[in-house]
Amino acid sequence: MNHLKRPRQTRVMLPGLCSAVALLTLFGCQSYERVPLDLADHREAFDTRLDATEPISRFVDRLAGQGHAVPDRFDPSDGLSVAEGEVLALFYNADLRIARFDAGVALATFETAGLWEDPQFGFDGAEILSPGGPFEYGLTLSLTIPVSGRLGVEKDRAGAAYEAELRRIVDAEWSTRAAVQAAWASWSTASERLRLLSEVIKQVERVAEITDRLESAGELTRVEARLLRAELVQTRADVAQATLEEARARITLLGLLGLAPEAAVELVPSIQPVLPTDVGNTIDRLIEANTLLAVRRAEYQVAEESLRLEVRKQYPDITIGSGFGSEDSDDRLLLGVSIPIPVLNANRAGIAEARARRQVARVAAETTFEKLSRELALSRAAYEAARMQREAFERELVPMLDEQSTEVEQLIDLGEVNTLLLLETITRRFDAKSRLLDLRLAEIAAAVEIARLLGPDQTEAPAPVQPSNDEENQHTTNASATGKTPAAESMTNEESK
Repeated sequence: MNHLKRPRQTRVMLPGLCSAVALLTLFGCQSYERVPLDLADHREAFDTRLDATEPISRFVDRLAGQGHAVPDRFDPSDGLSVAEGEVLALFYNADLRIARFDAGVALATFETAGLWEDPQFGFDGAEILSPGGPFEYGLTLSLTIPVSGRLGVEKDRAGAAYEAELRRIVDAEWSTRAAVQAAWASWSTASERLRLLSEVIKQVERVAEITDRLESAGELTRVEARLLRAELVQTRADVAQATLEEARARITLLGLLGLAPEAAVELVPSIQPVLPTDVGNTIDRLIEANTLLAVRRAEYQVAEESLRLEVRKQYPDITIGSGFGSEDSDDRLLLGVSIPIPVLNANRAGIAEARARRQVARVAAETTFEKLSRELALSRAAYEAARMQREAFERELVPMLDEQSTEVEQLIDLGEVNTLLLLETITRRFDAKSRLLDLRLAEIAAAVEIARLLGPDQTEAPAPVQPSNDEENQHTTNASATGKTPAAESMTNEESK
């Protein structure tokens, strides 16, 4: 009688046991929440980014506290300077925002790396079809114990990957600052060229009026008059082209700053010569401070940790299990242990691939250094050439043409009018000043590129903030915004102890 009742008790207990396991499984799972993409809201925030300057002012204070070069205050109401533009770009630049969120992905991996594998629940059951046969079953719970130390290496590898992302942010921020300086100089040059052309067209229109009077008086042939009128048409076309170039340069600059193309902000022009970074041994400085080489070092460390992880994976972890079962109406305690034997596979493929990738990372760092050293040499040569030409134009050619223009004006006042000479003087003077603008721009661009290649004077951490309109979803990137690498966090924790 009791023998027949045991299976029925088991059938009653099994659904409850399975339900308990299912509840435990659901308890450990996260829920999904849909977050819609609303570009209309983003457009409104995009168009009004300069309306609230307080978050950027706080950002400037935090940058100053970390040793970054920042302006004394941020106030675009009196015009936006280059230094203020750099801060604005660090705050809103689109590429930097993406880089920081990419770092948030690496941070999420780092924070969840090295976790034990979930325990596994197993159930086996058999119903014997013969009359009166008992229901046989077995319940097991197994757990993998990472005796190989693989999980610790996984944590180290994730930390190296996160640190590489932080180095990419530093490189992107440093490059963005250089790009803002170069773009500011380009816009300033385009704006000044447009101003020069506006002056030229007034002068050419004056020549055209004189030409009409001389032609009417018979003192100028129709062929000569037509030539002067053609120059006026060409100058007006040049003004239209210069207007387009100035608008294009301004929109490009506003894009680097993270502002809308039609943003109502006054930009303060700046095309003053820039001195290149003065260091002793430029190659040593390049190796030590270049931000891209810092990224390559971090990538090599990731490859190193990846190889260490693959080597550690060949050592086995132990899986132990225990459970309860019944067979032939006899209750039993189940025990099990399993351990892989690294004889046939031993993760040889993973180790070989990781070793090859480490070599790729080494060569990438070496070739990057070679490329940067060539770029540094070319930039220095370009700077010297532009500086020498610019000084020659400022010292000799432009003053000479200014003097020529003054003398021609004096002749006109005396009634001696040579329209062709006057027109030639106007065009040659504009061409010289336009060329001088190009030389100043080339000099500034070369100096900025030299500074970018030589890197910051001190090791910089990533900017410690995200744009305020993204703060609601910053739970995965706030830690990366502190600028601390995993190694730095570890040192901080040790000091606090």
